[in-house]
Amino acid sequence: MTGTHHFLTDQRIGASPIHRLDPRAKIVGFLTLTVVGVSTPATEVWAFALYYALLLFLVGLSRLPLAFVVRRAALVLPVVAVVAVFMPFFHGGGGRTFHVLGGVEVTEAGLMLLSNVLLKAALGALSAIVLGLTTSFGELIVGLDGLRVPRIFTLIVSFMYRYSFVFTEESRRMHRAMESRNYRGRWLWDAKVIGHMVSALFLRSYHRGERVYVAMISRGYDGTMPAASPPGIHSAEVVFVVCLTLALGAIRTGAAL
Repeated sequence: MTGTHHFLTDQRIGASPIHRLDPRAKIVGFLTLTVVGVSTPATEVWAFALYYALLLFLVGLSRLPLAFVVRRAALVLPVVAVVAVFMPFFHGGGGRTFHVLGGVEVTEAGLMLLSNVLLKAALGALSAIVLGLTTSFGELIVGLDGLRVPRIFTLIVSFMYRYSFVFTEESRRMHRAMESRNYRGRWLWDAKVIGHMVSALFLRSYHRGERVYVAMISRGYDGTMPAASPPGIHSAEVVFVVCLTLALGAIRTGAAL
């Protein structure tokens, strides 16, 4: 797309009809999938089975390696699971009570809440992963601009993404410098050294950000970035959004009956 954010890298994998869709249609479609899934009661297991089947169909249509998508999700879901796994032990709400090891009580309502969180978190994470793998970051920003998302939000996200590479490279330089001095931090008592390194990394990144900002101001930066217009909505985008919305609406209506 001519004039789009060229300073952002393109991380799309492969090519498919989903890749070629307008980013606005993909954002609306996958966001609708997430919102409808979150609003569905966790007791309607069949509805979630259909949501996941629909998501798997979209993965197949996108020609994405399923194993790669699952590995991406495996990086996110453990964070949710670590928090959610304690819910059955502290959540009341009535229902039956089960005794596990050590006499600890687990409530039926807590187990239902655990399944609710895990099912919906996995659905949202997989939707975001498929969207990210079929849409470059620059296209996402253009799509958000096309959906009239406040420009300040897209600017912040753009700069965070762009300078995450600067931050990563700065940390690698510090790590190489430490290794060249024979540092091998592998034990708990090395935490103090790691803490000093993190503090130094923060200060160096902060000062570098200031230098970059001054350089941008000297080149005429006025608080906005040039952005391209979305490529346009065609019949493929309309079919994608309408069919996905109708399928989700039918499942959600059935779950409400």
